[in-house]
Amino acid sequence: MELEVRHLRVLCAIADTGSLHRAARRLGVSQPSLTTQLRRIERALGAELFSRERTGCHPTLLGRAVIVRARPLVDGMNALVTDAKAEVEAARSDGPRLRIGCTASRVIGGWLRRLRIELPGTDISLRVDVSARALLRAVQTGRLDVAFVHEVEGCPLSVPDGLEQRVLLDREPQFISMARDHPAAALPVVDLADLAADRWMVDPTVDGEWDGLRRVFTAAGVAPTVLHGDYLTAASLVVLGEAVAPCQPTSGPRDDMAIRPLRDDPLAVRLLLVSRPGADMSVVYGELEAAYREAAQRAAGYHQWLLRHRSPLVLS
Repeated sequence: MELEVRHLRVLCAIADTGSLHRAARRLGVSQPSLTTQLRRIERALGAELFSRERTGCHPTLLGRAVIVRARPLVDGMNALVTDAKAEVEAARSDGPRLRIGCTASRVIGGWLRRLRIELPGTDISLRVDVSARALLRAVQTGRLDVAFVHEVEGCPLSVPDGLEQRVLLDREPQFISMARDHPAAALPVVDLADLAADRWMVDPTVDGEWDGLRRVFTAAGVAPTVLHGDYLTAASLVVLGEAVAPCQPTSGPRDDMAIRPLRDDPLAVRLLLVSRPGADMSVVYGELEAAYREAAQRAAGYHQWLLRHRSPLVLS
């Protein structure tokens, strides 16, 4: 049996609900049918993915590894279906529309709010993707009008010929999130050496993320343990003190997590707005810049960093 997306949905549903009964209800199938599917999946992989206990179903070590890889695929398929339906609906509309794509960013909410005010009557859609390259291809093929993406330093993106790009920020430093009681949390600026004994978590599905982090480790002469997973999982591990993780400097303050800059800012990304040729993106770019400035101002530590580096984002 070859694994398909529907099988991955089964695994994610069981992991999310912790129960075959509840997962079957979520998926709209009978529990015996779901149990049979799970056994077929486990036979295909050659090992158990869940341990069945009185308290429910819990992922085995292999199960956790499979689910971490399965979630982005399931989310990607869900996004594909949602985007396709949105395209059909948009094609039926005669009014103006703006199809935005972006990698994860703290400024998305503020950006959309501003655009809806500045462009009343415009049908604005949003697609968030971990892959900047996939978003750039979508702009190139006309499925998106504009994409706000980040390019990991040392791992340049290949922007398709003909697309126009504007740099929002040439170098955005990546800060580090850690538990509140982590010894380094007492420091205003953290050295990589202070975190060499920690487990680091990185999402390998984000274009350039793991390669960029590995390059920084090599340059610093450190080799910490690295866990691979999505950043939602990373946040829960960070709070428990099980890992540290890179994060955006615009990340807001949290009572259960400390966010600190790294000394000399070895981790950084470039922020780009890429659009179709000839498209007037002046309003879109202007509102993105304003939303980014707002987000930076809310993150006091990052706002001070921008002031020290005389960034035009805060000096203008």
